[in-house]
Amino acid sequence: MTITVPGRAAFALRRTRPRHFLMCPPTYFDVRYAINPWMDPTFPVDRPLALAQWSALVEAYRAAGHRVDLLDPVPGLPDMVYAANGAFALDGIVLPARFAYAERAPEAPVHAEWHRRNRTGWASPAIAEPVATNEAEGDFAVLSDRILAGHGFRTSRAAHGELAALTGREVISLELVDPRLYHLDVALTVLDDERDHIAYFPDAFSPDSQRRLADCFPDAILATEADAYAFGLNCVSDGRTVFVPAGAAHLRMQIAAAGYRPVSIDLSELAKGGGSVKCCTQELHAFRGVQEVALLAHDTHP
Repeated sequence: MTITVPGRAAFALRRTRPRHFLMCPPTYFDVRYAINPWMDPTFPVDRPLALAQWSALVEAYRAAGHRVDLLDPVPGLPDMVYAANGAFALDGIVLPARFAYAERAPEAPVHAEWHRRNRTGWASPAIAEPVATNEAEGDFAVLSDRILAGHGFRTSRAAHGELAALTGREVISLELVDPRLYHLDVALTVLDDERDHIAYFPDAFSPDSQRRLADCFPDAILATEADAYAFGLNCVSDGRTVFVPAGAAHLRMQIAAAGYRPVSIDLSELAKGGGSVKCCTQELHAFRGVQEVALLAHDTHP
């Protein structure tokens, strides 16, 4: 595939918007069970390295001007570092997860309680009671006025209707078919949530969903299998800077060619649990307009 270098017009399209993230330190991170193809309990985890890599991601976010709040880890819940899966927060509504596996189920009330105690920019956040199985931002991705939603492995299709009813937004359902790409956030990423620019790996989706993506996003970046299996699509974008897992070299070049600024992030130790940058990052979609000014002035350090 030929990658062209963008001109000034392409770079001018990209605009940073300050973000608000919730993250959980990997204090108790471990691989004690296998609930996805990447997890191998016989392979040792270097917890100090996991913490150092995670801390570098936090500092990269803060250095870029973003706010990072911290969720206290809980002993016995080794996957809490993957904070994206715990709750979905948008437009004053919080939908806690209802996990597919019992091993992670206790994480959901911890997230719900954090949102109750921390108003996340809203006068009074509405905490919904999930009915259908959902794994939050693992399978929900926010666009300018729509939501992309994955199903097939963790989140049920019924949760998409629940999300549409709660938010009043159109929800585009996408079926995942590759067990190694079991969440939407390892198969697709939103690069620009104002202009609805995305990147995805086509073979992660059913033929019908591939056609839907091609119709809705003709300018999307198409990732390779190698990039997808390196967790390259498990990245976070602020509209200009894209925090990309190390190893996805081809995808980084494509992102740069589209006018973004890719920043390589090494979370190789946390990848042993089946996640990377986005999995560790729950975005609180609440700050727009004048609230962005207040966010920039906020002391981001605990």
